[in-house]
Amino acid sequence: MSATPRLLLGIETSCDETAAAVVEDGRRTLSSVVSSQVELHAEFGGVVPEIAGRAHLARIVPVVRAALAEAGVERPARQLAAVAATTGPGLVGALLVGVASAKALALAWELPFVGVNHLEGHLYASLLEDPTFEPPMVVLLVSGGHTLLVHVAAPGRYRLLGRTIDDAAGEAYDKVARMLGLGYPGGPPLDRLAAIGDPGIVRFPRGLADEPGCDLSFSGLKTSVLRWVRAHPEAAVADVAAAFQEAVVDVLALKLRRAAALVHAPAVCLAGGVAANSALRARVAADAEADGRRCFLPSRAMCTDNAAMVAAAGWWRWRADGATPLDAPADPNLRLRFEAEPVGAAR
Repeated sequence: MSATPRLLLGIETSCDETAAAVVEDGRRTLSSVVSSQVELHAEFGGVVPEIAGRAHLARIVPVVRAALAEAGVERPARQLAAVAATTGPGLVGALLVGVASAKALALAWELPFVGVNHLEGHLYASLLEDPTFEPPMVVLLVSGGHTLLVHVAAPGRYRLLGRTIDDAAGEAYDKVARMLGLGYPGGPPLDRLAAIGDPGIVRFPRGLADEPGCDLSFSGLKTSVLRWVRAHPEAAVADVAAAFQEAVVDVLALKLRRAAALVHAPAVCLAGGVAANSALRARVAADAEADGRRCFLPSRAMCTDNAAMVAAAGWWRWRADGATPLDAPADPNLRLRFEAEPVGAAR
């Protein structure tokens, strides 16, 4: 161990994953422990905030202990450089558990506390798995709560190119999966069904596909699927899933391609839970190859919420801005800091 600690403990509790990880130099993952709450929320068809918060309280200590043990950190006060936690956006009750835990550990170990934006964490996920992958790049961050196209010029330098003007793509997946009786979370089973279905059964709308700019929309698609399913109850679920997924992937891939061309990005990357979708991964990779751009597709484990990405973002944020004040609150509506106003927007 060098005289200057290079390890950072990250904690993530923004939604329904209790996670802790230790990352070295913002690049190398030494441990990543995730305790999922999917089974607790499945019967309700979505995340119940109070249940999530109580589960985080019960799981945070054993998860942090496991992450430290896996990384070989026996003397945190001497081996760690700082403790980072997601401060937002997310469910406020869930966020408070992680933030309070990280602050308490930082105080006890006399280490800096670093607050991390959850979305910034997703932007750093790709840098953890491929040390040769560097900005500049355009990241399509697509999850249950967010759909953004972000130009990452350098660590900490972000420009918003486009975003959903209504619902996130992941939310559309969950809602359509519920319509089709696939349960929660809906993305994985819908993806599997779509692979064996016939998308030609119906052409659902591609929100804003014919509009200039890089903004997206999925609200109209959800409504269209609902009306069509009600009018055609005899339709095979796999065919509906295939038609819906094709519509989502078409518009996501189109807007990513447009955003990359807009800023002449040499590379593109996926991030967020929907980045695990097989059809989206295949389309983005094919488009990038056709356009001569480098493409990075994170592992499915790195697509979902985890603390390694929080630790990575925390490392760079700490190096750039220093410690976060201990009175900094959890902010469920925390916004990512962009260098300029959105460009290439449909508005």
